[in-house]
Amino acid sequence: MEDFKNDSSVKVRELIDICKGHKIYIQTHNIPDPDAIGSAYGLQQLMKVYDIEATICYDGDIDKLSSSKMLDMFGIKMFSDEEVAGEMTADDYIICVDSQKNAGNITDLPGDEIAAIDHHPTTSKNADVEYRYKDIRIVGACGTIITDYYIDLGLKPSADVATALLYGIKIDTLQFSRGVCDEDINAFRFLNPLIDINKMGSLEMNNIEFRDLMAYGSAIENIKVFGYFGISHIALPCPDAMIAIVADFILSLIEIEVAVIYCERPDGLKFSVRSERRDINAGELISEALEGIGGGGGHATMAAGRIHADRLADLGEYRDNVITERFIKALGLEGGC
Repeated sequence: MEDFKNDSSVKVRELIDICKGHKIYIQTHNIPDPDAIGSAYGLQQLMKVYDIEATICYDGDIDKLSSSKMLDMFGIKMFSDEEVAGEMTADDYIICVDSQKNAGNITDLPGDEIAAIDHHPTTSKNADVEYRYKDIRIVGACGTIITDYYIDLGLKPSADVATALLYGIKIDTLQFSRGVCDEDINAFRFLNPLIDINKMGSLEMNNIEFRDLMAYGSAIENIKVFGYFGISHIALPCPDAMIAIVADFILSLIEIEVAVIYCERPDGLKFSVRSERRDINAGELISEALEGIGGGGGHATMAAGRIHADRLADLGEYRDNVITERFIKALGLEGGC
């Protein structure tokens, strides 16, 4: 096998040794996207090589067509947190994938979170969490880390695993145009010859539903532009994953270098932020803009946040103007609404 190893490889054998003889759950972040699903599936199948059975679990909905297609295409079985909580004990092991305990986007379960594998930076909310195994790397996608495990162990993933991992990496890096590092490219070189081309083509085609067009239309109708900054409110129910996709779409405008999209959900307002400016960190921006009324965080180029329903009254009658002003202030731009 071609030598794909790199200096950031970790000793994944330590995780395998820790898991042997225990009941294992692989828990993704809530409302899992293709990268979370592909990473969990890839890790589950790797564990099987060492006679370790693992159950994949999550909270929230599988709310994007591309994610649902992955489950059907590869026969991936994922169980809701409600389904596993009743049988899980405090002695069972949980591996957090594409998230970290107390990150705000993963539900607390009865089991013991013994490991975290993630490509999001650790924040003050979860900096003190202790794991028996921790692999946090700031790379383009969590699937890149799981791919590196196959490389480190000298294993060849099945065509389905390779396809799921590479598809998740493509989605999170916006087809290798966002947040890409050498490890992501290394993962592509390793996975691409192994994928099922027909299945990859099917995943990348026909992923837009009619309600997606309505979300684009609402965002376009409500967009406000202040210099390089664009902000819009999707004024209709919209899945979390779709909010992020619309944020990418708004960022594709020539005039826009920082994009903020938000939508009202039953539990409050959900935000997605994108930045292609080196001097503006998306994670820091949303944290500052929502300070005191909500919270959020993420990478330098992309982040997410939320204002819970019980804080919406604090925004007053002119909610959209208040939100826009907060982001304008956090960006240090002149003027406002």
